[in-house]
Amino acid sequence: MSGDFPVSAFPVWAPNATTVSLVAEGSERPLVAQPGGWWALPDGESPASDQEAVDYGYLVDGAGPYPDPRSLRQPDGVHALSRTWSPDDFAWSDSAWPGRSLTGAVIYELHIGTFTPEGTLDAAIERLPHLSALGVEAVELLPVNAFNGTHGWGYDGVLWYAVHEPYGGPDAYQRFVDACHSRGLAVIQDVVYNHLGPSGNYLPVYGPYLSEAAAGPWGDAVNLDGAQSDEVRRYILDNALFWLRDMHVDGLRLDAVHALHDSRALPLLEELSAEVSQLADETGRPATLIAESDLNDPKLIRPRAEHGFGLDAQWDDDVHHALHVNLTGETTGYYADFEGLDSLAKVFEHGWFHDGTWSSFRERHHGRPLDAGTAFTRLVAFSQDHDQIGNRATGDRLTATLDPGGLAVAAANTLLGPFTPMLFMGEEWGATTPWQFFTSHPEPELGEATARGRIAEFARMGWDPELVPDPQDPATFERSRLDWRELEHPEHAKLLALYRDLIALRSTVDAAEPATDVVADAASGLFTFRRGGLLVVAGFGSGHRELRVTESEFCVAFGSIGFEGGTLMLNGTGVAVLR
Repeated sequence: MSGDFPVSAFPVWAPNATTVSLVAEGSERPLVAQPGGWWALPDGESPASDQEAVDYGYLVDGAGPYPDPRSLRQPDGVHALSRTWSPDDFAWSDSAWPGRSLTGAVIYELHIGTFTPEGTLDAAIERLPHLSALGVEAVELLPVNAFNGTHGWGYDGVLWYAVHEPYGGPDAYQRFVDACHSRGLAVIQDVVYNHLGPSGNYLPVYGPYLSEAAAGPWGDAVNLDGAQSDEVRRYILDNALFWLRDMHVDGLRLDAVHALHDSRALPLLEELSAEVSQLADETGRPATLIAESDLNDPKLIRPRAEHGFGLDAQWDDDVHHALHVNLTGETTGYYADFEGLDSLAKVFEHGWFHDGTWSSFRERHHGRPLDAGTAFTRLVAFSQDHDQIGNRATGDRLTATLDPGGLAVAAANTLLGPFTPMLFMGEEWGATTPWQFFTSHPEPELGEATARGRIAEFARMGWDPELVPDPQDPATFERSRLDWRELEHPEHAKLLALYRDLIALRSTVDAAEPATDVVADAASGLFTFRRGGLLVVAGFGSGHRELRVTESEFCVAFGSIGFEGGTLMLNGTGVAVLR
């Protein structure tokens, strides 16, 4: 319905309001009720202004003014007036960019606020040569939507169309996407449609955007299937199309879709998949939808014609858990089921570990098998990511636990495995900076409640609450910034070279090639598999192993590895890639 009104009419959906007025340029103008609960300026009226941009908000039944739910810019924060902005004003230079399907691509996940010392989109542009040289093919940005405060993870966004102003706002976002495309890098945007943040969420003032009947772990859920939910769903669908069409993004990572409460016969995710497919047909550029889900449900990536949702890929936490447990020995909480190399072999052969099996953490059976013939590139795998690092008590990376050989084993299994691989920023050089949970809630009571919630969350995982840093302490945020000076040290440069070599080797194998000849030898700690013409030999834990090979077969070796007289010898953790 919003598309039926010109932008100059300042349309807004407020179905239960008695009066709605536009506040702009120091004056107040009543809006006129329109069909479907919409309000807009009368035909021919618009705020008189000599400025290119207009700051505006809405009075709803005399209260406010509140920012526009579809605001494209919030220069003074989420509690202030919105500012008009048009995505069409940018001079794109990516007309030759063909786009690409992102299943099978090497993805690099980063957080704008901590990727560089400056913490801005423009500063991130300056680091794109590093990513190009590394060989990654897509950059995945953690949420950039507007939230209250200066810094945070981004999952507490409240205005989904606006780019967080401290990152540079929407103009900088367009510059970043354009710069990525000029280097052949696709862009994936992490979006959050399952909940809103606790500060600056004025959507309930306008209409029934939320549902108390479907409360989740982050508060009231979004109203996807209740009364007046058609426009709520349209709000989400239009937002997805905004990123893909107007901001030229190549794909969306859909946060925690298992937390979407949707009982409709046509689920939102299926509807989204259909509209994104239509957009891709119209633009001639692929558009990829990747879901985060812990359900291990193949319905998400099953084609719509086969009664699935038709998404392109979903995250596979089971690969991470199997790698993490076998490299670190950690078996608390949800890691308990993944002890032993057999768990790693299972995910390499079947995609998921929990495919209808008993989950001791959940105390029930979990998941179901992938549909026959499903390419494992439909599963995004990683040894580290923002959740699996940041949701640890101290936000410690694998570098805090593993030696270089162990880091190499994690890298080789992720990058040369049969999945779509994803790296977390700094992983490629073994960054030692933690990535902790940080917030900057201006409201003290909200900051205190967040800290208490984190401690309670960690209690179930068996972690010492005394180790949990205060999310509101600015030092927690500062500790989480990448230290690019580490690249000057030989040990970091050596690991970076390995990552580059592994990514180059991956490009020699068809992305859809499955893993074959998967062998997990628990006695020796040796894990091997083949993909295409490559043989990956990984040693987990201490111990001496020997394997008969010829020296000419070597592609890459890293860790406690030697070669004598036709025998490959691994002492401790390490990996070799052979042809």
